[in-house]
Amino acid sequence: MQIGTRKIGPEHPPLVIAEIGINHGGSLAVAKEMVRLAAASGCECVKHQTHILEDEMTDEAKQIFPPNADVSIWEVMARCALSQDDEIELKRYTESLGMIYLSTPFSRAAAEFLESIGVLAYKIGSGEADNLPLIRHIARLGKPVILSTGMQTIETIRASVEILQAAGVDFALLECTNLYPSPPEIVSLRGVKDLQDAFPGVPVGFSDHSIGPEMALASVALGACILERHYTDTRYRVGPDIINSMDPSELRHLIDRSKEIWIASRNPKERTAAEEPVYRFARASVVADRDLPAGHLITEADIWARRPGSGEIAGYDFDKVVGKRTTRALPRNTQLKWSDLA
Repeated sequence: MQIGTRKIGPEHPPLVIAEIGINHGGSLAVAKEMVRLAAASGCECVKHQTHILEDEMTDEAKQIFPPNADVSIWEVMARCALSQDDEIELKRYTESLGMIYLSTPFSRAAAEFLESIGVLAYKIGSGEADNLPLIRHIARLGKPVILSTGMQTIETIRASVEILQAAGVDFALLECTNLYPSPPEIVSLRGVKDLQDAFPGVPVGFSDHSIGPEMALASVALGACILERHYTDTRYRVGPDIINSMDPSELRHLIDRSKEIWIASRNPKERTAAEEPVYRFARASVVADRDLPAGHLITEADIWARRPGSGEIAGYDFDKVVGKRTTRALPRNTQLKWSDLA
């Protein structure tokens, strides 16, 4: 798939998405500072959350308290949602720094607002992964979609995938575990492979809610081509997602190390040109392990393999020497040549 000019898939380094989400606490100034620091860390893409509460939730939400908050989900979002004018400015600022601006619409109205300001693609969160009417509405907009699949199984996500396929939009699936933070006992790295096997040809990534970069980096070795993690300018902020958020230094670490892992994961098993000087001294050559007279029938006890590898007969040809006769006298530790054997 492709978002703007950024191609995404196994042939390209992982796209690291820094999810600001609601970590700005409703402050445009804080959100812009987070974006500035993300750009300085080499980030290509930041993601926001677009909340239009009246279209997103009913009054019952005022009685629902998330596990990672001490107030209702309605109050959390009311405190943290940017105004539409503020989000327009955040998108402008992000793109002025050369980054991709994405956001998660949590309602039909939010999707329509994001469409009106020209976002390049949509991120659908795990909570909406089986919200078929919203997914259908977003798919009709005709832009690429990144869909997190936390709290879902392969079977329960199929209907959502079918909607995206029927709409003909490019899309990617992200393995995700929705507990903040997610301990390794419930994180599924295998989920990356399960999604790849279930939906061949679909780019698969990893949306990480664990503490530290290890799980996200490990997913790259399994083929994850998108990495998404919550992000903040400083972990000293207060907020429900801060505990599992990376700061700018960890963002830089994730970007650099994920690219290195991606490069290494594509290299075949072979001796490289850079290893040749090492190979010449580190491997062994076949040598006489005792003084051998001319005409001697060589047994295994007569020879050995020792460094360096500058001899004509390498250690891997040891067995070919056994049973040969010497053509000349060979002192102990002489590197053997094929001309020494008959």
